[in-house]
Amino acid sequence: MTFDISLSKEQLALFEFLENEHDHIFVTGRAGTGKSTLLNHFVTNTKKNVAVVAPTGVAAYNVGGQTIHSFFGIPPNGVLGIQPLHKHLYGRTRDALRSLDIVVIDEISMVSADLMDGMDTMLRTARGKNKGPFGGVQVVMFGDPYQLPPIAVKPGVEGYDYLKENYRSDWFFDAKVWSESKLLRYELNENFRQHDDKFIEILNAIRDGSVTQEMLDTLNQAGNRYPENQDAIRLSGINAKVNNYNSSRLANTPGITKFFEANVPVGKLSDFGANPPADTTLELKVGAQVMFIKNDDQNQAKDGAYARRWVNGTIGHITEIVAHNHVKVEVDTEVFDVHLSTWEKIKYQLDEVFDENTQRIKEVLVPETVAEFHQLPLRLAWSVTVHKSQGMTYDEVVIELGGNAFSAGQTYVALSRVRSLEGLYLTAPITLRDVMIDPHVQRFMAETASPNYNGLF
Repeated sequence: MTFDISLSKEQLALFEFLENEHDHIFVTGRAGTGKSTLLNHFVTNTKKNVAVVAPTGVAAYNVGGQTIHSFFGIPPNGVLGIQPLHKHLYGRTRDALRSLDIVVIDEISMVSADLMDGMDTMLRTARGKNKGPFGGVQVVMFGDPYQLPPIAVKPGVEGYDYLKENYRSDWFFDAKVWSESKLLRYELNENFRQHDDKFIEILNAIRDGSVTQEMLDTLNQAGNRYPENQDAIRLSGINAKVNNYNSSRLANTPGITKFFEANVPVGKLSDFGANPPADTTLELKVGAQVMFIKNDDQNQAKDGAYARRWVNGTIGHITEIVAHNHVKVEVDTEVFDVHLSTWEKIKYQLDEVFDENTQRIKEVLVPETVAEFHQLPLRLAWSVTVHKSQGMTYDEVVIELGGNAFSAGQTYVALSRVRSLEGLYLTAPITLRDVMIDPHVQRFMAETASPNYNGLF
């Protein structure tokens, strides 16, 4: 099996728009519409001086970028609107921000309004307030507010009252900066994951809150059965439940458990924070079901597109443990040699290059690796949390959420992982109570209609 990666007509049109215009734009879309594919293509191919950032370390590793706080020099704790941010703008950060043409933000739905305004403040301070919002830098955002909420400040924390008094909501789209600048929204429409029109209609209705009981009845009827495949991946909202299930399945798998320790330079593990990109100690056995947690590093050209042996989320089984840094994994009927992968923590640095167009030396931002994390790109995967299944695609899924969803978008994320109703299994019926939509998201999406690409481009 190989995975071909090429852009659709819609994605190509949006790429051209991002490359040739200067508008601030929020790129969103249902699960499986290729947001990450477009982001990676743009960052790799743009001629603009670009930095890609994300709100968390894990999200930053996934797109080869830097965390927002690190790149902008923003303090990691506290409400930013009550802090003198200009005091945190040091020379190197100032120079990097001055060189920017465009900043790309992934997982924008996790970015709070306060943090959005913090980025605006730092860019205006570095580049001159007279240049307007974001100091004249173009801002392109990727994400889906129907799937992931912002990281909110809790009641009782210093600054909580300030946020409630100054912001309509915690969401990025309610930042003050948008009162001074137009924010375009573009919603990708082509679905690369599901092709059943009935299933797509139900998923869309769950996503935006318009789902009916009749739709849920169809869903529950389809999922009311046990999977013949006992290894069908299980999605749960509770970490402890996932870990216990994986540990139990591993213990009941015949054979000897092997331990694979991550390879991280001495003193550098702390650079990856409390949530490293992979297990620091990975337990495996022959026969264990695993999930790839990183795209294949060995891209190969195929008919003008990239071809990968596996992608983030591919499911397989360990067939042989060859060495401490080498296992064999069977995916469908193919067996792949899997070696250590590398996750890089990067920091953008300024470099000088010769510009052929202007015949002058110019400063550009280049990513510099400051720490590396080496581990097999695998995780035990008889069960996975809904949160960690974000962006994944599965042929079969057992969902353990019915009646127990506890956050907005959780039910939609879980259900939209599977390709079709034929591959869906439910341990309990999905109820209307499980479909939770943040009213601020509904308001924003209603107020910012997305044109088709013919209308926008």
